[in-house]
Amino acid sequence: MMKLYDAALSGNCHKVRLLLSMLKLEHEVVAMSLPDLDHKTPEHLARNPLGTLPVLEDGDITIYDSQAILVYLARKHGGEDWLPGDAAGQALVQQWLSYAVNEIWNGPALARAFLLFNRDVDLARCQAAGQSALAHLDARLSAHDWLALDRPTIADIACYPYSALAEAGEISLAPYQALNAWFKRIEALPGYVSMPGLGG
Repeated sequence: MMKLYDAALSGNCHKVRLLLSMLKLEHEVVAMSLPDLDHKTPEHLARNPLGTLPVLEDGDITIYDSQAILVYLARKHGGEDWLPGDAAGQALVQQWLSYAVNEIWNGPALARAFLLFNRDVDLARCQAAGQSALAHLDARLSAHDWLALDRPTIADIACYPYSALAEAGEISLAPYQALNAWFKRIEALPGYVSMPGLGG
């Protein structure tokens, strides 16, 4: 059985929890405490030398980085539904996986981390970057129901948690009508699971 090393308040971990649930995949959850630095212990560093979460173990395969785990699960268990096999489809999904770890992480995610975990970042800069990132998402979603294709993919899973948690970084979601409608579409998907601070 797969094993997920998980922190309940991590949006990156939540991406993986979402896809595991939507794919109905049995797995064991190993709860890790970020404040207690469980992810920095020698035991965890042997799993992931970067000392981050989530980490997925599947037999003799160990994968860290939430985007990499999404790709692995989608390709192994999701068929074409969550990650298309054609070059153009894969590239369109990859654009948004990159967006999740750049624009969204450096904006709403880090603003939330400052206020929730006392992360050493420039809050005003992260909030400004967050507003820009959310505006771009909102513009895309004003013309499309889903980010990459005409159906939900791991692009949507990757970008959802930290966007939906933006108000925990004191970035208002009120201006973004299309983005808020997208949140509701994701929260209505079969297998959706919530986390503290999210709807559904």
